[in-house]
Amino acid sequence: MLKERLLRVQNLVDVKRIPGLSDIRADNGHVSIGATATHRAVERSEVVHARCPLVADVARHVANIRVRTVGTVGGNLAFADPHSDLATLFLVFDAVVRLASRGGERELPLAEFVRGPYETARAEDEVLAAVDLRPWPARTAGGYVKFGVHERPTLSVAVALMRGGDGEAVTDARLAVGCVGPRPQRSLAAEARVRGWSGAEVARHADEVAALAVDDLEAVDDLHGSAEYKREMARVFVRRLLGVVAARAAGQELHERYPHTIIV
Repeated sequence: MLKERLLRVQNLVDVKRIPGLSDIRADNGHVSIGATATHRAVERSEVVHARCPLVADVARHVANIRVRTVGTVGGNLAFADPHSDLATLFLVFDAVVRLASRGGERELPLAEFVRGPYETARAEDEVLAAVDLRPWPARTAGGYVKFGVHERPTLSVAVALMRGGDGEAVTDARLAVGCVGPRPQRSLAAEARVRGWSGAEVARHADEVAALAVDDLEAVDDLHGSAEYKREMARVFVRRLLGVVAARAAGQELHERYPHTIIV
């Protein structure tokens, strides 16, 4: 933004030197990722691999190695680029951001923090200190897919299906779509629809669930395509990812070409 002369400042402060702001740790049942932790650090973190392996896998596919080595999680979220991988993915981990100021610290769900393109709920005197992720319970199947023809993704989809210990039924679900509109969005209607279904039923009704997911999806026209195009592509990729994740939930072995993170 500075290079494009969209923003002018009198002073720049390098927050990467603040002790502890790059820490990645397990904290009270959550995975806490410090704002200045780089994508590369997330990709290689033992804590993330152990508790949120899909996050480590997606971090490995952010941009390129040069960008991942210097780009930070906090910078990604605070910039609020509509085509962010992490903002979409973190929604299915019930992400909460921690904002710090002289007056103290407050927490805000990521869904409320990102308000629109390059706009967040951060006050002028606040610094994004960390983002906390809630690891999925055991017997959860999940996946992430992104599609694009330019440097940034045209769309991204994240899905998680949680199952109870006593049966095969889906007890809870998370489904988020990003990059198509002003900010990533969860589909509460689609999540509610699959509760109580088996993995096989989710796969069988993936078309219906995908249609629900795009019913209230806010999409915009831009260089990545028209809003109508994006909605249709979102429907296609939600359906595809649901099929893959539902098969995992049903315990089916999948070919290597269906990794947890799918890049198209």
